[in-house]
This record gives sequence, C-alpha cells and structure tokens, in this order.
Amino acid sequence: MVLFTLFMALPIGYTGYLSLRRTKVSGLGLGRGARTEVFAGLGNYAAAVGDGELWAGWLRVLGYGALVLALMLGLALVFALMLDAAHVRLARLTRISIYLPYAVPGVAATLMWGFLYLPGLSPFGDHAFLGAGVVTFSMANVAVWGGTGFNMLVLYTNLRAVPREYYEAARIDGAGELGITLRIKIPILVPAIILTTVFSVVATIQVFTEPTTLRPLTNTISSTWSPLMKVYRDAFVTGDLHSAAATSMVIAVISVVVSFGFLRIVKNHAFGEG
Repeated sequence: MVLFTLFMALPIGYTGYLSLRRTKVSGLGLGRGARTEVFAGLGNYAAAVGDGELWAGWLRVLGYGALVLALMLGLALVFALMLDAAHVRLARLTRISIYLPYAVPGVAATLMWGFLYLPGLSPFGDHAFLGAGVVTFSMANVAVWGGTGFNMLVLYTNLRAVPREYYEAARIDGAGELGITLRIKIPILVPAIILTTVFSVVATIQVFTEPTTLRPLTNTISSTWSPLMKVYRDAFVTGDLHSAAATSMVIAVISVVVSFGFLRIVKNHAFGEG
C-alpha cells in the first residue's frame, strides 16, 4: 500500500492537480510575481481535446498500431503453434531465438535498427527506410521485432498447459493437425490472445521510444509524432507543464478504458459470463 501510494497515487494525484492549473503572466512576464499559478478548471483539457497536433498524433499512432498489432500478434500466434508441434527440431533454441529480441532494451534496439536504416551504413542498400512514406513501417518493424517474443511466450505457455490427452483424443476421432489447431488450440488461446492484444494496444497508445530515438536520424518524425512525444515537448521543451499534465491524463484515461474494456470482454466472452 505504501509503495502504491508513493509510486502510483501521488504522481497521478499531482499530475491531476497540475492539469487543473495554468500560469498567469502579468505585464512582460519579467520579475518576481510576474508569473503566478491560477486555477484553470477544465481549460487545459478543452485545449488538449481541441489540439490539432494531438489529433494528428493519434491518427499516426492508429496507423502505426494497426501495423504492429496485426504483424506482432500474428507472428506470435504462428510461432507459438509451430513450437507446440511435436515434430519441431531444436525447439528450445528456436524459442530462445524468438524471445531474445524482447530482452534487448528498447532504446538500444531502436538505435541498432536506426543505423541499419541509414543509407551508406545499411546492409540492405541505399533505400530511404526513414523517408516520409515508409518511416511508420520502419518504426513498426522495430516494435514487432522486439515484442513478438514476449507475446509468443505468453501464447506458448498457455498451449503447454493444455493436457496432451486432448490432442490424442482428437486424433483418435480422426482429426488432423490442422483440425486440432483450429478447433482446439486456437479456441483455448482466446483469453491469452485477448490479454496480449490489450497489452499491445496500451503499449501502442503510449509509443515513445521508437519515434523519439529515430527522430535525430531523420526529419520525417516531428516532435509531436505521438501523443506522448507531445507531452514531452510541452513539458520539457516549451515548459508548459499544465498542458502536458492534462494531455497525459487524457492518455491515462484512454489506457484505463481500454484495460477495463478488456476485462469486460474476457468476462462476457472468454469465460462465458453475462
């Protein structure tokens, strides 16, 4: 409880307090007392909701997230099913190889890919991987490379928990491997797929590392490319802590809504409760 208060409740409470304040400038804004904090009500939230840069960031994140979710979760499912097959050779080594990129810190992984993308340094030729038309795909590739292993492990662990007798009974009834996969394995994985999907959606909403790390390498990534990048710019570049606090609270609310939506979906569908 003490740790929750120190590391969750107090920061959230202070952020909420800042989001309801604004800086009032008197005169030229110079000298003692020229800048004072006053109550702003919901003004900062209204400004955040009406901010075109923020909405543009949400649209970019939406496209980025569609790519990441489809590729990362699709590959994770394929790899988990492949590793669960009885005839896979070197399963342990393959599992570690797929998971290993997740153990690489996000900044280090993005820097590594950033240099691989640079013309003149890239082993893939002098292609504009960070150009305006493809930079979103390049960032999505970094996220997919780093996150597939974790999601694969979650799905694979759920598969390994299924008694092998289920599969043997299905084979006795004449089911082939494809039938077992479609009618037994994938339905059993539905709760785990929902879990990994929600985790990935929340991570996508909060994307920050990839665009921020790649930004010095290209002029196609703006300082407000994602909502969290706008929060960072407002707080630490322009010094508008109050607007940054309001925007971060909006992001937090969206993340919470998505999380509770996940719990609702699990309750109503995965576990068959009303």
